This record gives sequence, structure tokens and C-alpha cells, in this order.
Amino acid sequence: MSDSWPRRRLLAILRGASEPLDAQELARITGQHVTTVRFHLDVLTKESLVRQFQQPPRGRGRPRIGYSAVQRSVGYQELAQVLADQLGPDPRRRSEAAIAAGRAWGAKLDVGDQHIETLEEAKDLAMTLLSELGFAPEREQATEADEQAPIRLTACPLRELARTHSEVVCGVHLGLIKEVLDRGGDRGAVNVRLHPFVEPELCVVGLELMAQEMRREPDTGRDASVVATTVPVGAEATAAEPRIATPSAGRVAPQLRNADPNVAKQSAQQW
Repeated sequence: MSDSWPRRRLLAILRGASEPLDAQELARITGQHVTTVRFHLDVLTKESLVRQFQQPPRGRGRPRIGYSAVQRSVGYQELAQVLADQLGPDPRRRSEAAIAAGRAWGAKLDVGDQHIETLEEAKDLAMTLLSELGFAPEREQATEADEQAPIRLTACPLRELARTHSEVVCGVHLGLIKEVLDRGGDRGAVNVRLHPFVEPELCVVGLELMAQEMRREPDTGRDASVVATTVPVGAEATAAEPRIATPSAGRVAPQLRNADPNVAKQSAQQW
């Protein structure tokens, strides 16, 4: 598919829809003109990414044309498993490599010209990105006084793999979000934290605007917002390289150091 942000968005919406949607419905969802939507749908149809269906008319008139995403048959889950296994046995190095890969991915995405100045703008961009990637994000109501913005991820395209390779899968997703938000504002202006499996089917992304003097660590040039970014909610932050804790065998929630098993659930409620 051509690297088009509007077409990727339409495709993501159709993949998450329970039934075919017509151009009018998609125009209402995306805010685009219906003629523009039809143009993108024609391209997606020619590329065999969506399929047309004839639907009954609303009232009098001609039948409507509905669109549904074509399900991919390539084993992406298996491919991701193989790639994750190739990153070596050291969880820290795996996490570092995954975050770097996610940033490289984010650098290639066409996310439009969106400048981030407020936490709400960062949240809007992250919500759009995560929706298009199939995470079914949910936002929580926030006030102007809030300094943090949580986003609940109720789905994940690679959830089963993330249960055993969270430092890889979640690291890629973290790096992707960070890179996209960095492109919209000053690098490190938005701190991103990813808390995997705070509930069996729920992960949480936390966004926070950083003060100017906190955006980089003194003398190192490192992105200060990366430090402890990938440690699950409730885990103890350290000055070491970032990592994502991998859920232990037989458990869904991440293993937290010096904490009881209810910490993750309590932390999710706080977000």
C-alpha cells in the first residue's frame, strides 16, 4: 500500500469494524469529504486491501456500497516470534534494540504536520496512531490541571507474543509512540511510559509533559524520558538502561519487584 496516512487510517477503521461501512459513514468518522474518502477507498480496493459489498439502501434509492478490510493470511505472529527470538538472551539489550526499532519505524511513518504544544495535543496524536495500529485505545476524561494523560489499550495485534516477549513487543510499540510524539514537538518534550498487562487484557500508556530542564540528562545527551520508561506501573525505577519487565510463567500481570500481586491493578486504577 502506498504510504498514505489517510488510507492507513481508513484501513484501520475497516479492520476494527464489525460490519462493512460505506463512504458516507467513513467520511463522518474521519472528518474527510466523502469524495476524498471514495478516492482512497478506490485505491485500497485496487490494492486488494479492502473488498466491496452491496448493502440495502437507507429508504428509497440505489443500494449502497459497503467496504470491509481483507484479512491478511501472512503469519505475522509467527514472524514476530522469530524476530523476537533473534534479539539475544539479555532482556536489557532486547529492550534497547526493540525501542530503537520502534523509533526507526516511527521515523518512516507519514503522520502529517502536527505540532504538539499541549498534553491534549500529544494525547490526540497518540490516540490516532494507536487506533490505526489496532490497539482500540480509550481515553479518560482529563482537566486542564492534569499533568498526566493515561490511554487505555484494550487490544493489541501481538498480545499473545507480548505475554512472553513483552520487552520486545512493548519496546517496539513504546519506541514508535515516542518517535511520533518527538516529531511533533521538542525531542523529549513528552515523556511516554508503557505499562503492560496491568490487567489480563489491558495495557496503559502514560503521557506527561516534561519541563525544559528535565528533557535531557546533564552532560550525557541521553533522552531523560527514556529512563525507567518501560518499567511497569509500581516497579522501582533505576538509573540503568530502560527495560520492560516480562510476565513470569503462569501469570499475566508483570512481575513487580518488592510488591504484592495487587499493585498492578491498583496502579491501573490510579491512571
